[in-house]
Amino acid sequence: MSTTLSPRSDTRSRIITVALELFAENGYEKTSLREIADRLGVTKAALYYHFKTKDDIVHGIVEAMAQPIDEAIAWGEKQPWSPEVRDELVRRFAAGMVERAPLLRFFHENQPALRGSPSGHEFKQRMIGMIRLVHGPNASFDDRLRATMALFSVNSALFLLKQDLDDDGAHPAQCEETATLEQAVAASLTVALEIAGRIEPGAA
Repeated sequence: MSTTLSPRSDTRSRIITVALELFAENGYEKTSLREIADRLGVTKAALYYHFKTKDDIVHGIVEAMAQPIDEAIAWGEKQPWSPEVRDELVRRFAAGMVERAPLLRFFHENQPALRGSPSGHEFKQRMIGMIRLVHGPNASFDDRLRATMALFSVNSALFLLKQDLDDDGAHPAQCEETATLEQAVAASLTVALEIAGRIEPGAA
C-alpha cells in the first residue's frame, strides 16, 4: 500500500510545520495567519483553504500529535493485558512522541492556548485512554499514578533536553554534558519501563 502523501495533506503538513516555527519564535498569541501565509509564500486565501483560524491549525497539530497514540490504543485494545503488552504500549508511545518532538514542545509552551479548547480536551481524553491501557484492569490509585508517570517520562525527558539546550552550558557545575536527542529518548524509555514495571497484573 502506498504511503505517498496527497498534495493536500502535504500542504497541510507544511502549514503545520511553519506555524510551529512561528509559534516557537513569536508565541501562539502573537502569530497571525498573515505571518504564516507570508512565511509559506502563499496568499492568505490559499491558507484559508486548509485552515480558516489558528484554532483550526491547533486542531491539526493535535491530530498529528495523537496519531501514534490512536494507533497504540487501537493495538492495545485488541490485546489481553499483560506486562509484555504494557511495556510494548510504552515503547510505541515513546517512539511516536519522539518523532513529534516539535509538536510536544508546542504543547509544553502553549498550555494557556490549549487549556479549555476542544482540541486540548480531545488530546486529554486520548491520554486518559492510553493511561488506562498501560495500568490494566483493577488498578489501584498507585497503579494509575505509575502509568501516568511512565508515559510522561518521555515528555519530561524532551522538556529537560530543551532546557539544557536553551541554557547552553550556563550551569556547567550543576550538570554533566547535555544529552543528545537519542540519549534523552533512551533514558526516558528506561525510566518509563522501570516505573511501569512496578504495575502488577490485577493489582487491587
